[in-house]
Amino acid sequence: MNPIEKISAEKLFAVLRIEDVQKTKDIVNALTQGGINIIEIVIEKPEMVNVIKDITSQSTRPMIMAGGIITQRQAQIAIDSGVDVVVSPVFQMNLVRLCKSQKIPLIMTATTPNEAYSAWKARTQLIKISPANPMGGADYIEDILRPMKFINVIAAGSIKIEDIQAYLKAGAKAVGLGRALYKNASLDEITNRAFNACNMVRGYND
Repeated sequence: MNPIEKISAEKLFAVLRIEDVQKTKDIVNALTQGGINIIEIVIEKPEMVNVIKDITSQSTRPMIMAGGIITQRQAQIAIDSGVDVVVSPVFQMNLVRLCKSQKIPLIMTATTPNEAYSAWKARTQLIKISPANPMGGADYIEDILRPMKFINVIAAGSIKIEDIQAYLKAGAKAVGLGRALYKNASLDEITNRAFNACNMVRGYND
C-alpha cells in the first residue's frame, strides 16, 4: 500500500505544529499509542528535521508527512530526512516536478474550488482543503465536491474530534486533526483523544 492509499484507508491523520523537539517526540509517541498511524509534522524550525530523522529511522514507526513545505530546498531536506509524503500549504509547480522526480507523493493545499481544481490539473493525488472548519466545515467540503466529484480531498484546519464523521460523509478521503488532539492535554490524555478519534473512524466504517 503506497502512502496515498494508506491515508485514504486510515481516514485519519494528526497535524503537529509544535516548536519544542522533545515535546513533539512525546506527542508522536502518545498519538501512535492511541492508534493514529499517520502524522504530519509541520517544519517551521530546522530542528524538526532532526525529529523526523529520529522517527523515520525506527523499525516500527508511524507514516510521517512533512508539512509547511514551500520551497524546493525545504522539500529536498524533508525528503532526505526520510519522510513518506511532502505537504505544501501552497500550489507550486516546482514542488510538483521535484517530488515527481524523487518519487515522493505531494499533497498540495487549497482553500477555494479554483485552487483545488488547479491542484487536480497538476495531477495531485490528494488535495488538502484547509482551513476547513473556518471556511464552512463539512458543508464546505461537500460544496467543493458537488461539481468536482473527480478530485480527492482531505480536510484539515480546526476540526474537532466529534466532527470527523461529518467530514467523511461529506466526501473527504481523510480528516486531519491538530490541536484538538493535544492542546492543554497530558500525554495520557493525548493518547485517549487519539483513541476516541480512531473510534470515530471505525464507527463511520461500520
